[in-house]
Amino acid sequence: MLILVENLAVPFDKRVWQEARTLRDAGYDVNVICPRSSQHPQAHEVLEGVNIYRYASPFEARRAAGYLLEYPLALAAQLALALKVHRAGRLDVIQACNPPDLLFLVAQPFRLLSGTRFVFDHHDACPELMMAKGRHRGSLLVRLMERLERWTFATADVSIATNESYRRIAVERGGMAPEDVFVVRSAPTVSRFAHAREDPAVRRGKRHLVAYVGVMGIQEGIDYLLDAADLLVNRRGRRDIQFSLAGSGPEFTRLVARAEELGLQENVTFLGRISDEELATLLATADVCVNPDEANEMNDISTMNKIMEYMALGKAVVQFDLTEGRVSAGDASVYARPNDAASLADCIAELLDSPWRRARMGETGRARFMTRLSWEHSVPHLLAAYDRVLGRAPAAVRAPVTVPVATPLRAARRRPQPVHHRRPLAGVVEERSA
Repeated sequence: MLILVENLAVPFDKRVWQEARTLRDAGYDVNVICPRSSQHPQAHEVLEGVNIYRYASPFEARRAAGYLLEYPLALAAQLALALKVHRAGRLDVIQACNPPDLLFLVAQPFRLLSGTRFVFDHHDACPELMMAKGRHRGSLLVRLMERLERWTFATADVSIATNESYRRIAVERGGMAPEDVFVVRSAPTVSRFAHAREDPAVRRGKRHLVAYVGVMGIQEGIDYLLDAADLLVNRRGRRDIQFSLAGSGPEFTRLVARAEELGLQENVTFLGRISDEELATLLATADVCVNPDEANEMNDISTMNKIMEYMALGKAVVQFDLTEGRVSAGDASVYARPNDAASLADCIAELLDSPWRRARMGETGRARFMTRLSWEHSVPHLLAAYDRVLGRAPAAVRAPVTVPVATPLRAARRRPQPVHHRRPLAGVVEERSA
């Protein structure tokens, strides 16, 4: 089988990498095509038994005109590499991970000529993504995204959705049969942060540490976080708070400059892309983790990986009140008024000044992650999707056995309250059973 990715390199794309490793463990011959990056410049490598083919990507488009160059070049490179993989052996399944909703064009020749099955791994709702980037509903670009989305669903034999909101899109907007859509949530494995340890140096001499991990783009709402930091540090005199932001993206340079304009150099640090070890240390040391994603059509229906990472390490979360954000975090988060920097600042300050409350929320989130949301709970659904697309009778699906691991949280070292595994946790939408 072959996985197509256009917007991130593998294994940096954690969801795709976990899918590839899971399918490899299930006995599939797994190949991945993705762009090169500075961290992963090799044209071809075999990593943990997975064949990864990478093509040169000259740039990442930021405007509509740029996509007219980026996407045709990427599709041509992917098709050439797909033919190379096909020559080495039959392609039974091609899995395309959007964005963009154009990768069905690479899969289509193999579907028509050799009967290859097509799985659409629905990462982003592209019409809503365009609206989050400033396009209005009904604009030419949004209408084009809607048409491409319909074509992608129309050619897919099976679709994988990241949550129930995306599953509804596949069924109601994409016209797919409900039995052909499987919810495979994105989340870390239980073991990913098992050895995380605190490091006081990460606090940079401050009493409190607020952490953010994720992309630095327009819709990620980092400007709201900077406004909240300005309110807390400059207007309320909270010089005891360190804000550390890990990640990169198209807005990185502008955001760094804006933090300097606000006079936040001593309290806000942009770390750029960091290793998994550095990420684990940052989150293990943090007192509060933030998800300032802007309230819009895209973010309201999307599950954010960073929330799962925060919960995996038992951290209290602050975010705007969004539908899927509540589904993920439940009582492990406090919810600021949407797109209100002052409310975001109030929620951060409230948790920083309530260590007992954030410890309790962290334990709640950790238990929620372990019992329902870790990657191990998505594995049976991914394998069931592949059984479906290949016409196999699925094996009996059992809930994964969760082995308790030592939590890296200081406040969670005491014994957590028992969790009743058979009762759904409040706020969680029941996922479709495979």
